[in-house]
Amino acid sequence: MATPEEAPADNPYVEEPNTEFEPVESLRESAAREQAAALREAIQYHDYRYYVENDPLIGDRTYDALFARLADLEAAFDLPTENSPTQRVGGAPVDELDTVEHVAPMRSLDQSGEAEAVREFDDRVRRGLADAGYDGSIRYRCEPKFDGLSIEIVYEDGAYDRAVTRGDGQRGDDVTAQVRTIPSVPQRLRGDYPEFLAVRGEVYMPRDGFQELNRERVERGEDPFANPRNAAAGTLRQLDPAVVARRPLAVFFFAVLDASRPFDSHTGIYERLPEWGLRVTERTELVADVEGAIDYRDRLLDDREELDYEIDGAVVTLDDREACDLLGSTSRAPRWAFAYKFPARSGRTTVRDVVVQVGRTGRLTPVALLDPVDVGGVTVSRASLHNPEEIARLGVDIGDEVHVERAGDVIPDVTEVVEAHSEGHFEFPGACPECDTPIEREGPLAFCPAGFGCPAQREGAIQHYASREATDVEGLGEQRVEQLIAEGLVSEPADLYELSVEDLAALEGWGEKSAENLVAELEVTREPSLAEFLTALGIPEVGATTARELARHFGSFEAVREANESELQEVPDVGPTVASAVREYFDNEETAAVIDRLLGHVDPQEVDVDRDDGGALEDETFVFTGSLDAFTRSEAQDVVERHGGSATSSVSGNTDYLVVGENPGQTKRDDAEVEDVPMLSEDEFVSLLDERGISI
Repeated sequence: MATPEEAPADNPYVEEPNTEFEPVESLRESAAREQAAALREAIQYHDYRYYVENDPLIGDRTYDALFARLADLEAAFDLPTENSPTQRVGGAPVDELDTVEHVAPMRSLDQSGEAEAVREFDDRVRRGLADAGYDGSIRYRCEPKFDGLSIEIVYEDGAYDRAVTRGDGQRGDDVTAQVRTIPSVPQRLRGDYPEFLAVRGEVYMPRDGFQELNRERVERGEDPFANPRNAAAGTLRQLDPAVVARRPLAVFFFAVLDASRPFDSHTGIYERLPEWGLRVTERTELVADVEGAIDYRDRLLDDREELDYEIDGAVVTLDDREACDLLGSTSRAPRWAFAYKFPARSGRTTVRDVVVQVGRTGRLTPVALLDPVDVGGVTVSRASLHNPEEIARLGVDIGDEVHVERAGDVIPDVTEVVEAHSEGHFEFPGACPECDTPIEREGPLAFCPAGFGCPAQREGAIQHYASREATDVEGLGEQRVEQLIAEGLVSEPADLYELSVEDLAALEGWGEKSAENLVAELEVTREPSLAEFLTALGIPEVGATTARELARHFGSFEAVREANESELQEVPDVGPTVASAVREYFDNEETAAVIDRLLGHVDPQEVDVDRDDGGALEDETFVFTGSLDAFTRSEAQDVVERHGGSATSSVSGNTDYLVVGENPGQTKRDDAEVEDVPMLSEDEFVSLLDERGISI
């Protein structure tokens, strides 16, 4: 095999490759196998040049042409694809993540943000090695402490074998299929690699990729991720590898957990990793003593904002592996490594006011309004105070000077009062600031019990009713709901169905076409599935999954509405808390009146609870948009679910088909194109059902 510095010999797809390929069907199988082998070797080399050397030989378009040709050959000639670069597009979804034992413990690190604690670590290292009779030099390998997810990746005979999350340090989740899709993880090692190699790396999401991913999620009406670490964690635990493949994950490697050959030093490991094709950070240094390590961390802190990945400190590791073995580890952490953390991103400012926000479910959340302050490069003017108990614990009041941190480097949070300007703390209101109803306390939390009688909850309920996870009324986002309420056109969900094109077209920012589209969208939702309707009501403790279980168990809305707590608890996943919340919701007189008015406009479709039509659509997910002719959309969803499939309200990487009726929403079709989801007309949908032996 070629050395890392060399290109594969006599490979026509390395330097200035010709991408004018002859038709696949004109090739013999032997020629196809030979060409596929050359393409795999070349693509792996180009990956190495791009991700490890940061010195690509070819452009993206040429690379894509080579990749597509390899995929075509593998498909046309049924060639083996294990550890082929084409597997990065994602394999078959898994039902769950299995638990796997690590080949060696993946321990945590002792850590501190104080320089003196790092010096104490150095003292312990020196005393321990002196007691063990060690007479070698004590130097430290320093590297960034990545803010991502630790991962163990195992290679057997140079081939990618498995990947496991850190978990509890002894065992973790098997994410082999998910990690395989990450471009910076080679499917085969290069150079003179060990026969067996288990390496530790950090999966992360680059900052620019994180921002782009969040922009796309917001455009689709989805909640953005809080920070890159959460985005990476949520992505890696996706059961569908194809979803992982579409998100911008990367990996830095930094340690050998186990190998079929020994290594003398961590510096030696850092030198070998890129030779095997494993990407490392360039921000690692070997220093002569602990003061050099402290200086390294301080310089890294100065450069933090220039990096395209999140870090929260520096890792200081004793370089000599023999010395590490002499020191050993505790059950939790090695004695030969220490994390010197960065200070939290914080700032000092003054609380100018405290407002109490009322959410859709009635929960009251206090928010501090602050003099603007720069916190880690972000101007913060609002910060959460969480709940009444947190206000009392902090002793915070209007006019106090406080410390503000971005928890997880993202969410602003008041952490302490630095200088108080009053003797007490902010008095949490005893009544809802929106409707003056006396509040109720549940543990540390406060709630307004007024339900639809509270304007804030009513507005939240309308927004939720039209949201993607509920009836999915395209074109009716938060700002438009606020506008309709402000204009006096809507005060509860039922009012949506009394809107006319003329009413809407007269509003600022609306036109005839957008008004017609919204009225058409609302018309489609007049016969929702029972599960869809229950979800749209926003019943506390009832999400889409619970709503579906309630629909399947009771069959009709009235049956759900009249069920007592004991009957509700017969439904899978419905315990006492959920049953009590459902019963309390329906027993509220104001809520009952709102529902009755809504039922004058919509007809939730019943479910035949006694009918079992088998699983011809088992594990397949359908999304519907627009109106259908042969049956209502809710009837179509019911057919899917009765035959083992799932009918969801939005397109994702898990969607198998988007069924497109008359006057369809554009967003779902755009999402289907992005996610490469097949789109079926109503006739094609009926034909598919017929092929599966399902009669309508």
